[in-house]
Amino acid sequence: MLFLIKRVAAVIPVLGIVAVIVFLLLRLAPGDPAVIIGGDTATDEDIERIRKSLGLDQPMAHQFIHWMWRMLHGDFGTSVFTGLPVSELILQRAEPTLWLAALTMLFAVVLAVPMGIWAAWKCGTWIDRSLSALSVVAFSLPVFLIGYALVYGFSTQLGWFPVQGFKSLSEGLGPFARHLILPVVSGGVIYMALLARMTRATMLDILGEDYIRTARAKGVLRTRLLLRHALKNAAVPVITTVGLGIAMLLGGVIVTESVFAIPGIGRLTVDSILRRDYPVIQGIVLVTSIAYVLINLVIDLLYGLFDPRIRY
Repeated sequence: MLFLIKRVAAVIPVLGIVAVIVFLLLRLAPGDPAVIIGGDTATDEDIERIRKSLGLDQPMAHQFIHWMWRMLHGDFGTSVFTGLPVSELILQRAEPTLWLAALTMLFAVVLAVPMGIWAAWKCGTWIDRSLSALSVVAFSLPVFLIGYALVYGFSTQLGWFPVQGFKSLSEGLGPFARHLILPVVSGGVIYMALLARMTRATMLDILGEDYIRTARAKGVLRTRLLLRHALKNAAVPVITTVGLGIAMLLGGVIVTESVFAIPGIGRLTVDSILRRDYPVIQGIVLVTSIAYVLINLVIDLLYGLFDPRIRY
């Protein structure tokens, strides 16, 4: 319990720093946001109206206090272009992004961990060399290139999957899966390669320990040896890599959603940047940053679960 309290307490100042950085990010950027939003045809009255709507006519300290108060009550402001609340826009786009991120990470973990374990067990063989070469190639390819290759091969040529779009799970499991298979694979290949290499390296270190050799000498079954004795002790570095993969995924989902025209938060981010919709950009950055901090909190707690020594 003390370990949990310490970790949660450490997150609070981090969230405060994140809020300050997000607030200052757009306000200290070069150029006047009101002028950029108004465009070349905006009059002085239009620019002043935009400044008032964004609260930019107030002192910086007053802006921050007012902004923080609204954030704490779930009010992320109103989109300049659509007139809709930012929180509503984010919620409308959240489902595709959450499904894409969760399934991409699940795809990577389910394939990468067995690959890494197998490569470590077969160290020095053609299996190990083949898996290692495959991981290097996969990690070197950009997401958009993998995505376009999959679209050309499986959508344009074979017609097995749709080229773009998203279907909610409520519309049926078939349409839902057909629209997400290619985006998940294209986004998950890189994380799979990263996690497989880390799992292999960590398992190699663990398999060289004395207690592993002793267990093998006693005739412990291979599956039990690898999963219960070796993988459990290799879990902390693997979990760290999963955390890094999630951080990469937060940025990579923008590319994936753009390639496959998925109406998620990534596409909303791109559209908002192109239109200079500052309240939406600020809301997305804040929500994404908070999500990343909370994910790191969960990973820290998992450290204590797999390695009790970390709790003390």
